[in-house]
Amino acid sequence: MFKKVLVANRGEIAVRVMRTLKEMGIATVAIYSEADRRAFHVRIADEAFCVGPAASTESYLRADKIIEVAKSCGVDAIHPGYGFLSENASFSDLCKKEGIAFIGPDAYAIEMMGEKTKARTLMETADVPLVPGTKDAIEDPMAALELAKGMKFPVLIKAAAGGGGKGMRRVDEEADFVAAFEGAKREALNAFGNGDVYVEKYVLNPKHVEFQVLADQHGNVVHLFERDCSVQRRHQKIIEETPCPTLLPETRKRMGEVAIAAAKAVNYVGAGTVEFLLDVNQDFYFLEMNTRLQVEHPITEMVTGIDLVRWQLKIANGEKLGFTQDDLVQRGHSIECRIYAEDPDNNFAPSPGKITFLSTPSGPWVRDDSGVYATAVVPVHYDPMIAKLIVWGEDREHAMKRMDRALCEYVVSGITTNIAFHREVLKHEGFIGGKYNTEFVPDMMKEDRTGDNTTFDTFNELAAVLAQHMADENILSAGGTGIAKAGPTVGQNPWKQIGRAMNLGRN
Repeated sequence: MFKKVLVANRGEIAVRVMRTLKEMGIATVAIYSEADRRAFHVRIADEAFCVGPAASTESYLRADKIIEVAKSCGVDAIHPGYGFLSENASFSDLCKKEGIAFIGPDAYAIEMMGEKTKARTLMETADVPLVPGTKDAIEDPMAALELAKGMKFPVLIKAAAGGGGKGMRRVDEEADFVAAFEGAKREALNAFGNGDVYVEKYVLNPKHVEFQVLADQHGNVVHLFERDCSVQRRHQKIIEETPCPTLLPETRKRMGEVAIAAAKAVNYVGAGTVEFLLDVNQDFYFLEMNTRLQVEHPITEMVTGIDLVRWQLKIANGEKLGFTQDDLVQRGHSIECRIYAEDPDNNFAPSPGKITFLSTPSGPWVRDDSGVYATAVVPVHYDPMIAKLIVWGEDREHAMKRMDRALCEYVVSGITTNIAFHREVLKHEGFIGGKYNTEFVPDMMKEDRTGDNTTFDTFNELAAVLAQHMADENILSAGGTGIAKAGPTVGQNPWKQIGRAMNLGRN
């Protein structure tokens, strides 16, 4: 097994990977930008090296600097986490050339599955069901419009490279197509350095269901069942759960077989995810394959008992899978809530800043994968996700109640988070019924959410009590003995200060 591994990432995923490395007795090396000098992943690593300024293009995306660090400290392997260089074929190839193991697939698999038009062509040859659309990138907006008219609106214009919703436009009317096409091309070019786009039919009211796969270097491939990732904002996931509450057993079996076929078609090695759109008729269509570990992998670990990072390392070390498909079963139900430093009431705008207080939940079957700590600064330069809260329950109802309890215990002050928004989702009849789709969050945000004001009466009373308590504490810490004469910090909204501290109302 490897003796020393560099984790080429930051935040909660770097911390999560390092924890498994430490359990396996493997030394850990962190990299960081100047903005992350005091980050949590830097604190827990055995060694840490600065690779550049705050901008990811000058630090976390600098393959040359990362390789230089890896060689200087004698690592055996590099784990890329997700994002950044995790799906960069050139980086995978460079590691191989330098004699460093890349904890992931080879450059061929990354390249073939990373560019969606190539992936669609390959999946078609493997008889994987596809959403109707263009096989290749298309340059002429008028030619693309004619194809879109043939598919019938609505359609999706999608970037051929990249992901995360960048370079993606839904178009409902013919008159809006050309402007959306040109906008998608510009955004794709800015985000990925590749302005190629293609067009596919928009599947109305689908679920976003993905299958986790593991494949070793000896031709063995298994799937570890599905994850429902339909609760999204701007095509980015917020809440995931497994099992999918509406997936029929026969559909699960077919989708799992197709996911394995997709992995075999590209000679895949390592952990990967095959993503599908599932319609109301239980028909499903290949969306893409992510050739890396997914953010939401912990819920799969919760229901299968398999440490996916551990098996990524074992596979990269040449070991065979220690189980077959028949050995794998789903036990219970698991839900993940992504904790973002963002404001749902302000179109999910990022909310960077210093975390002044942090209290994380615990208890039976509660897992908090975090990349922050009290007094840590959430920088403006990176994705606003600061943690992931994962729970397991005996069934879906149990898991939802446990998640709600855990969210009640989660307190973050100093920044705005989406914790209260998660609680709203869990209490929404659409989520409770399990039949939600990828339009769930946009539809929910359109609803009248003023509700009954009786909640705010209770909130006012609690806020007043806490305000006095906080003021008293301030005076005592300063050596005073009298009654507080000053309220919350000057220049700050006291309502927001108190509300965030209590984690009530809108976080």
